Parts: sequence; structure tokens; C-alpha cells
Amino acid sequence: MRSQRTIKDRINFQGVGLHTGAYCKVTLHPAPVDTGIVFYRPCKKSSMSTNISTVVDTTYATTIGNDRMKVRTVEHLLAVLSATGITNLTIEVEGPEIPILDGSAIEITQLILGAGIKRQKKVMPYIKILQPVFLEDDQGKVAAYPYDGRKITFRLFFKNHFLGEQLMSFDLDRGSFLKEIAPARTFGFLKDVEYYRANGLAKGGSLDNAVIFSETSIVNNSGLRFKDECVRHKILDSIGDFSLVGLPIEGHIVADKSGHKMNVKFINKLLACSDCWEVVSDQVEKAPYPAFSYSYS
Repeated sequence: MRSQRTIKDRINFQGVGLHTGAYCKVTLHPAPVDTGIVFYRPCKKSSMSTNISTVVDTTYATTIGNDRMKVRTVEHLLAVLSATGITNLTIEVEGPEIPILDGSAIEITQLILGAGIKRQKKVMPYIKILQPVFLEDDQGKVAAYPYDGRKITFRLFFKNHFLGEQLMSFDLDRGSFLKEIAPARTFGFLKDVEYYRANGLAKGGSLDNAVIFSETSIVNNSGLRFKDECVRHKILDSIGDFSLVGLPIEGHIVADKSGHKMNVKFINKLLACSDCWEVVSDQVEKAPYPAFSYSYS
């Protein structure tokens, strides 16, 4: 069992929100054991713990909220916390949205690793998948299988488009999130930009924080960071969304064309299938969280 963890020092970052276009500031504060991941908005004088029950919208991003506050586009930040094993943190947000930064999670990951991660004196329980769980609808497919570790396999298929099929498997306990997943940027299609704007979305979007594709090429002059950057970014989003279970998941999640809405539906189904998983809370320390180049205190 892995220990609970927080950050050693306070972290600040700021920038424009992808969908609101508002300039937002975020401060990450170390937190004691059993705090969980808590969002706090000073202007609303309100806070909330992060879990699946707080999801209020999944339209092109994951938004959490309660009757007093909302925070949009939380998935990239939550993915970094999940991948680095941060279990206790207070996230102070000045503004309606987590800044999109360059469209990836690389800056947040580097900030957290730079601040340092503190191992705390209490274990972190996890959910162990015992039997397969499946969900399929017209949007895609998601399944979870027993597996000794935390693994995500994601498939994308862009019909009648030059991007074609992209498939990737990533093992959170053995892979390098910093190098393989964190740099992958948000992406979209030129034909959809007018729709986003007409529906009050992507007000802060630009070629500086998203990869845009036409039917035949990449619009960004900078090109791609990976040949399969799209599927890597979908894995990033999925890591963030699936962290909303509230505990790490030991199992293999396989997704086919899933998005935020589908991910949330699957989490609810998984939690309802209580015979298919168990909560493990033994005292045996497993291998270090994923393979990053830092040391614990």
C-alpha cells in the first residue's frame, strides 16, 4: 500500500481559462493526511472535496461544483495529482477555471516535482478491480479489468480523416508520465471552432494552447510533440477523470473513443458494481508511485 502524499511547498500558476477566457490564478497548498483533494474559491468563500458526486458538467471539459461554487476544466490538474501520487492538497482558485497554460500538463507536473513531494505517515487505500466491468453506448466503450498496477489503454479513430487510428497503452506505475503523457496538448478541429464560439466555449483557445487540425493538415506552425499526440492527450484526460473515483484504481482501464461524459458514466457504473472491486487498505508498502526523478522525504 502506498503512503498518502502532499507537496512540500506552496505552488502558484496562472493563465487564461480555455473555455471562459478569464484570467485565473491557482495556488496549491500542502495539506495534512486524510484531507483529500479540496478546491477552494476565496471569492465564493466556499470549498469542496473532489469526487464523482461533485461533477456538474462534462461539455468539452470536466467541471466540478456545488450549490456555491464551480471550477471548470479540472482534468489536467487532477491527472498530474493522480500520476504523482498526491492525495492531500488544497487547491485555491481565483477565477472560474483552471488555466489551460500551453494545453498540456507539463508545466504543472514540473512545478509539483520542483516543489517536492512529501510522503505522509498514513497509507492510502485503493480500489482493486476483481472482475471486468463494461460500458458501451453510441459515444464509445470503456472497460476495467483486473491488473497488477494502474494501466490505461486508449483507442481513437478519426474516420475519413488523415489522423486515422491512434492506439496507446500507458502503465502509470511503470511509465514516465512526465515524458510520455504530460506534454500532450488539447486538440480540436478547425471545422468545429465556429461551433465552440457560438456556444460560449473555447473563448480562451488559441494556437498557443491547443493543436488544431484541418481536414488535411496541422494548422499550428509548431507541429506535433508526438506523432500520436491526440491519443496521449486523451489518456491524460482519462487519468484526471478516473481520479474522481476518490481512490487510486488498481486495474486496466480500456477505452475506445471515450470522452469526459462517458468516463463519468463509467465511474458511476463501476462504483455501482460493488461485487467487481474491493477497497484494499493493508499496511504493506508497494513500489514507489510512478518512476519520476525525485526522492521522498
